[in-house]
Amino acid sequence: MTVSNPAPLSTLTTMQVGGVPKRIITCTNTEILYSTMAELWDGEDQHQVLAGGSNTVFADDMSDWTIVLVANRGIEIVAEDSESVTVQVQAGHSWDEFVAWAVENDYAGIEAMSGIPGSVGATPVQNVGGYGQEVSQVITQVEFLDQETGELAIKPAAFFEFSYRDSALKHGLLGIIGWVEFRLLKLDGLSVPMASGQITQHVGAAYGSQLPLSQIRDSVLELRSSKGMVVKANDPDSVSCGSFFTNPVVSYSKSLEFPEEMQRWSMPDEDQVKLSAGWLIENAGIPKGYGLPGSKAAISNKHALAITNRGGATGQEVLELARLIQERVAARWGINLIPEPNLIGF
Repeated sequence: MTVSNPAPLSTLTTMQVGGVPKRIITCTNTEILYSTMAELWDGEDQHQVLAGGSNTVFADDMSDWTIVLVANRGIEIVAEDSESVTVQVQAGHSWDEFVAWAVENDYAGIEAMSGIPGSVGATPVQNVGGYGQEVSQVITQVEFLDQETGELAIKPAAFFEFSYRDSALKHGLLGIIGWVEFRLLKLDGLSVPMASGQITQHVGAAYGSQLPLSQIRDSVLELRSSKGMVVKANDPDSVSCGSFFTNPVVSYSKSLEFPEEMQRWSMPDEDQVKLSAGWLIENAGIPKGYGLPGSKAAISNKHALAITNRGGATGQEVLELARLIQERVAARWGINLIPEPNLIGF
């Protein structure tokens, strides 16, 4: 464990906002992570767990906060047969590095989630997904320290009650993840059937095709980059936390109230439809590139669903723009957009 002189949280997050905390505790293995969290839970310090920093917006004044930096890394194969491989990945490991490792080793199931920033341990929290894949489809179990009971146990995936961009971890289940176990498939270098029309159209293949893993990864990185959703030093539109709002899910009857040209997706529950939050934002009068006068926070020039830091934005400026978007969309469409990132210290 390392307790360091705190740096501004703007240097540890992809949105690049956030003040200087009281202290930063860096945990390089699960034993240190669990003991640190148990001590903080028993104390009175305000604290926040941070790993990749891609899904968090910090306030400008964080001087009363302790930040726990999750820095345990590693991938371990724990079981293997002719059809699949089971791997345990430490919570602090980069998610996209894990995806790249899987693709390089011809393991299928997460290839369409290439380019998503952040850490492996954060992925179960909101059931991270993209282009027709979700981590809940491949997670088998998780090592979890329960804050309420103090119990350290290996929990099956069902324990976390995964649903679209959601889990029990967002609804009162408190604790810390040490590692996540995944079951990936051996399909002779091919992907699982692609459940994304965007990908299959991009490569000129039929929906549901199984394609080379490297082709899927390259295509997803290209698609995400075109929207500013891959963090790159030379792309100002990637200075964000990705999608700032989740795509709203409404009843089928409610979806009929919206214009036919709006992009929408069917859900496993046939009475539910997922709407495009980006479309709702743009058609509520907020175009790509929009920013409040004098503010350094602005909508991405590439994707209406991302709020970006144009250089020197404050956390408060980011929040003010997010509120404006919510108000405009609610007034025009009667939809309450829900923020996707964690908003800490506001």
